[in-house]
Amino acid sequence: MEKRTILFVDDEANVLNALRRTLRKEPYEIFLAQSAEEALDILRENEIDLVVSDHLMPGMDGLTFLKKVREMYPTALRVILTGHADLQMAIEAINEGEVFRFLTKPWMDVELKMMLKHIFDFIDLRKENQVLLDTLRKQQHFIEKMEEQHPGIFSVERDERGFIVIDEEKLLD
Repeated sequence: MEKRTILFVDDEANVLNALRRTLRKEPYEIFLAQSAEEALDILRENEIDLVVSDHLMPGMDGLTFLKKVREMYPTALRVILTGHADLQMAIEAINEGEVFRFLTKPWMDVELKMMLKHIFDFIDLRKENQVLLDTLRKQQHFIEKMEEQHPGIFSVERDERGFIVIDEEKLLD
C-alpha cells in the first residue's frame, strides 16, 4: 500500500501540532505549513494526496489558497478547516469545487480520522476508475483497429429465434 500524503496548512502552530499528534499512529505522511506560501513550496516539491487548510489566515485566505491548489494540482483533494463556520462560504466552496469536505475547529479526533479514511477510500476508487477507463479506451481502440483491418469481424448474424447464423461460404473466404 502506498503512503498517503496530507498537507495541513494553518497559521497557528498549536493546531498543526495537535493534528500531528492526533494522526501520529495513522499510516499517513504528514506535511505542515504555517502559510499558503509555505504550503505552495511543499506542493511544488512533493506529491500530495490531500490538502487541509485553515480558512482565516494572514496573507492568503484558505479558500483563495485552495482555488490555487485546484488549478495547479487538480488531483489533490481539498478540505477547508475553520473555526468560523460560515454556512454561505461553505456552500460556495463545495459547489464551486474548491473543497471536497468541510471540517470545523475544534474537531473530534474520531471524526477527523473517519473523514480521512473516507477521503482516501474515495481517492482509491477514483484511481481504480481511471485504470478501468484507460483499459476500456485501449480495448475500444483495439476493436476499432481490428474492424478497420477486418471489416465485419465483430458483426454477428442471428436468425428470428436469436441463434447465431454461420455462413460457411464466408468462412472459406
